Amino acid sequence: MTEMAHALRVQNLSKSFNDNSVLRGISLDVATHEVVCLIGASGSGKSTLLRCINLLEPVNAGRIWLGDEEITRAGIDEDRVRQRIGIVFQAFNLFPHMTVLRNITLGPREALGLSRSEADERARGLLERFGLSEKSDDYPDRLSGGQQQRVAIVRALAMDPELILLDEVTSALDPELIAEVLNLIRELAGRGMTMVIATHEMSFARDIADRVCFLDEGVIAEAGPPDQIFTAPSHPRTQRFLQRIIAAGRM
Repeated sequence: MTEMAHALRVQNLSKSFNDNSVLRGISLDVATHEVVCLIGASGSGKSTLLRCINLLEPVNAGRIWLGDEEITRAGIDEDRVRQRIGIVFQAFNLFPHMTVLRNITLGPREALGLSRSEADERARGLLERFGLSEKSDDYPDRLSGGQQQRVAIVRALAMDPELILLDEVTSALDPELIAEVLNLIRELAGRGMTMVIATHEMSFARDIADRVCFLDEGVIAEAGPPDQIFTAPSHPRTQRFLQRIIAAGRM
């Protein structure tokens, strides 16, 4: 893999909250069009890593590159960086007083400078692509949880990002609504979107990921292709984690 093939590079990243060391020397390269899934117990650092990549949390040490630009350098325009990275959280974070269409077009109009007609055309195209075109004039409280999360993902896509970060996007959903969100993410992967996904959905990670990283106490304890990680993990901590997952019937 050449240097220019990297969409994202994380080098020796550390992050602490007071005396709590959450990330301890994380290094991760993500190739363009690659899907990387982060797995691990709650509190292992998955969400914090995504927030650091999107510059929502300042890092204590280490460096991050988006493409060939170091985004942790002094003086970086964080808002400009965030225009290049989409992030979707567990909570849908839609504006309740805005319609679906307005939620999606706000960023492209305000941050990218698109005209209303340009932003509307982009948003309606995405809504149609993901089976939500009839919801464009609805307010979020009229949507199911699965629909709201799909709208949140479409909102991120409307910014035409180079990279999308997904942070446990199915955790707040009822089981019957999870599939529609996972199917949307599968389509994005099939179309070559570069993604880093923190997930507790092990079967989904095995199905969609090019590479799986197991985080444990702020470090990447093991990384590799899904079949290797889920079938023959080499690290004892990964083995124990997956044994508990299997025993709980979640894989």
